[in-house]
Amino acid sequence: MENLQGAFGIVTGAAQGLGYAIATAYAQAGMRLALMDVQGERLIEVANELANVGCDCLPLQVDLSNVADTRRAIERGLAHHGTPRVLVHNAAILVNRPLLDIPFEAWQREINVGIQAAFLLTQAVWSPMTAAGRGSIVYVSSMSGIKGFVGESAYCTTKHGLEGFMKCMALEGQPRNIAVNTVTPGMYMRTPMSEQNYSEELKQKWVDPIRLTPAFLFLAGQDASGVTGQRLSAWELSLQLEDKAD
Repeated sequence: MENLQGAFGIVTGAAQGLGYAIATAYAQAGMRLALMDVQGERLIEVANELANVGCDCLPLQVDLSNVADTRRAIERGLAHHGTPRVLVHNAAILVNRPLLDIPFEAWQREINVGIQAAFLLTQAVWSPMTAAGRGSIVYVSSMSGIKGFVGESAYCTTKHGLEGFMKCMALEGQPRNIAVNTVTPGMYMRTPMSEQNYSEELKQKWVDPIRLTPAFLFLAGQDASGVTGQRLSAWELSLQLEDKAD
């Protein structure tokens, strides 16, 4: 696995759950970070925690459903740390309601955080990564990116959209040496989102999100000469990497 000491990474949805676990793993690997989340106070706590392990960590409170806010945040991150080695777009919203019960505003916000933000963030890092000669972009997907579920029309639309966007960006990234992939957790995780939406039966199968972070460490070191254009299971990839390490 590539040495990530001093590399710069951007992680969205970093205040909790999988995003927090990814940020923690990156900090422990010696990376510099720009962390994005709508939860400002919690994000500062995370940044302070990671600073204690020596991480140069910039917390960026941002509403990723808002175009101007998203652009301001990514511009601040790039101005502070320079060209990112990896962008991980993990932030998401899940409004679990049947079609006739979803206000349009809630639908639009969910789509914006998932797809619109992915477009804006990718567009912002594209030229810097190209100039650097390499880069890696990871969109966190789920089973909702290939299947449909009752009450998840906006969420499934977002995740299906990310899968298609990834395939296009991987093709465009090939001559620029930028790897673009999607990662589905591949296992039930204990997160604030799953606390609200998982059945008691599924909650019995939870794993700690930190168990999935080897996959994200591996992908941070990829470029278009390696793994790109793939939909990956973080759980399966992490287990494979752990087996190789043993």
